[in-house]
Amino acid sequence: MHAYIFPGQGAQFSGMGLDIYEKSNIAQDLFEQANSILGFSITDIMFEGTPEQLKETKVTQPAIFLHSVALAKTLGDSFKPEMVAGHSLGEFSALVANGTLSFEDGLKLVSQRALAMQKACEIQPSTMAAVLGLEDEIVENICEKTPGIVVAANYNCPGQLVISGEVSAINLACEALTAAGARRALVLPVGGAFHSPLMEPAREELAAAIENTLFSEPNCPIYQNVAAKAVSNASDIKKNLVAQLTAPVRWTQSIQQMIKDGATEFTEVGPGKVLQGLMRKIDRSVTANGATFEENN
Repeated sequence: MHAYIFPGQGAQFSGMGLDIYEKSNIAQDLFEQANSILGFSITDIMFEGTPEQLKETKVTQPAIFLHSVALAKTLGDSFKPEMVAGHSLGEFSALVANGTLSFEDGLKLVSQRALAMQKACEIQPSTMAAVLGLEDEIVENICEKTPGIVVAANYNCPGQLVISGEVSAINLACEALTAAGARRALVLPVGGAFHSPLMEPAREELAAAIENTLFSEPNCPIYQNVAAKAVSNASDIKKNLVAQLTAPVRWTQSIQQMIKDGATEFTEVGPGKVLQGLMRKIDRSVTANGATFEENN
């Protein structure tokens, strides 16, 4: 079976999407629609913006979503997903790809999510850290024992787990993780503690927006971050999307389940190759490549 996977925050780069925009009428229309929906020229920032401008959550999330969806729409007849998944923000791109959300509704939700997360980040100083070379259970146990709020947030691949929480708690946990034998425990340059209890204000805001958005029955299952298994029911998809803001991204478990359910080929749709790199660390027995658009579509 052919699975399509969609990247999340961190995959952005200056100049992203320009090649698709210049060579595809379909992509051009979507980019112009996005400028209109967002109320600012996201294309200018994507094509010519500095890394600092692209790093702003309110820009990053819509930019990656737009790039991913535009690329998927230009794949033409070859785009026939049998299962989809998205890493964090990428879940919204995946839901447009499998027909659950319209492009317009998906972009509006992504923009609202980004602004809500930005607000939550401003309430309390918080951050994330990448932990390399330790078993998940050891990382989880150290997080539980550390004073303050710090939790396992992104299960990216075996031996790579991102933790999230209050700045002081993250620093304490990193010291303890290094002492426990972590190859690295590195604080990341992010705006806040995504996928942790500190995102609760954003979760409440997003829940209201999702409730007022039309979700159709998908044309193939999505393996959601929260569930790490196939989900095809629109109301379950909504609940999982809301829960995702304060719950961990179970990416390793999602990919492993997709393979168990018959996925043999994975195509990453969006900027960069982050997910292809993770795929090689999760299971080398399956094929993982990047999508390439068809001109004039």
